[in-house]
Amino acid sequence: MSFRVNSSNSFAAIAAILFLLLLSNKPCEAQLSSTFYDSTCPNALSRIRISIRTAVSRERRMAASLIRLHFHDCFVQGCDASILLDDTPSITSEKNARPNNGSVRGYEVIDAAKSEVEKICPGVVSCADILAVAARDASALVGGPSWTMKLGRRDSTTASRSLAESNLPGFRDSLEILISNFANQGLNARDMVALSGAHTIGQAQCFTFRNRIHSNGTDIDAGFASTRRRRCPPSGQNSNLAPLDLVTPNSFDNNYFKNLIQKKGLLESDQVLFSGGSTDTIVLEYSRNPSTFASDFAAAMVKMGDIQPLTGQDGVIRKICSSVN
Repeated sequence: MSFRVNSSNSFAAIAAILFLLLLSNKPCEAQLSSTFYDSTCPNALSRIRISIRTAVSRERRMAASLIRLHFHDCFVQGCDASILLDDTPSITSEKNARPNNGSVRGYEVIDAAKSEVEKICPGVVSCADILAVAARDASALVGGPSWTMKLGRRDSTTASRSLAESNLPGFRDSLEILISNFANQGLNARDMVALSGAHTIGQAQCFTFRNRIHSNGTDIDAGFASTRRRRCPPSGQNSNLAPLDLVTPNSFDNNYFKNLIQKKGLLESDQVLFSGGSTDTIVLEYSRNPSTFASDFAAAMVKMGDIQPLTGQDGVIRKICSSVN
C-alpha cells in the first residue's frame, strides 16, 4: 500500500518537473533568431535585399523613408507591421495618424519585397520581418552600418491610430519629452540620439520646420535659416522639401551631429539634442567619431527591433501586408 502511494507521489513529482521544464523552454522557442528562415526560406533575405536595392537606386531618399517606416512601426504596438494595414470597418489605419499621414513613405517598396518573397516561400516570411530587413539593407545601401538581423516576428491583425498619435515623437518635442518617449519603449538617451542620427539622410516638409526658420531664435544659424526660408515661406508651400542634412543629404555619415553643433539642425527636435542639455556630450562624441556613431546606431536599431514582437503562436503571417488574411 505504501509502495503504491510513493510511486504515485514520484510520478506526480516527475510530471510536475517536466511541466515546469516545458514552460521554461517555451519563451526560448519564441525568441527572435538570426537563423530563423535558414531552413524554411533560405533565399528570403537575398530576395528582400535585391528588391530594396532596386528601390533605393531608383530614389536614394527611399533609404531614409524605409528606416523611418520601421521606426514608426515599432513605436506603435511593437514591431508587428501594424503600420502597413489599410482602413477597414474593424481597423483604423495608422497610416492616417498625424505623424504618418502624407509623410511616411515606402509602403509600395515593402509590398514589392513581400511579393518577391511570396513567390519562393508563400506564407512564411512576415511583413514585420521584411520591414526590419528593409531598414537594415537601406542603411547599408547609402553608406550606413549593417547589422545581424534578428528574425521571427509575426504580423498583427490590429492597428492603432490613437497610439500612433500619442507614441510617435513630434518634430517640436522638447529634449525631456523625447527622452521620456524613448524610455517608454525601453530605449535610453544614447539610443535616442543614435537613432536620431538617421536624419543624416532624408528630407522634411516645410510645415515641420517653418516655425524654427522664421522664429529669429538664438538656437539657429542665421545663414542656415535664410537659406531654408527660400523654399519655405511664412505660409503656404507646406509640402516643399528640404534635406535634413544640407551638407551630405544622400549619404549616411555623422554630418548630422556636426550640423547640430553649428546650430544647423533643421527640426526643433533635432536641435534640442545639442542645446545645453544632457545629450550634448553624446552629440559631440558622435560628431568626432563616425565609427562610434555607426556602431551605436546599429545596436540601437537591433534594440528597437526587439520592441514587443509577436512571436510563436501570436500574430499571423499576412499574405498581403496591407490587409489581414
